[in-house]
Amino acid sequence: MKLEQGQIWKKGDDYLRIVEWARLSIEYKAMKDPVTKQGTLHRVTKKEFCRLLKGAVLLKPEDLPEAEAELTPETVPETE
Repeated sequence: MKLEQGQIWKKGDDYLRIVEWARLSIEYKAMKDPVTKQGTLHRVTKKEFCRLLKGAVLLKPEDLPEAEAELTPETVPETE
């Protein structure tokens, strides 16, 4: 498994985004919603992070829901 900065992993109902990738450690953000990007930061060793990822799925950018995609024509304000 190749870890890279910016990757988002889905494990259960949580999303884990790699914020900082270093030689021996990983800083990641645990989030409930990847669109809002609100969550808590954690710093662990790479070994701990790989254990944490057991059963998780790496999400591709096109798999992520985007804030703009959630706007339907009914919710977009009309411009005059």
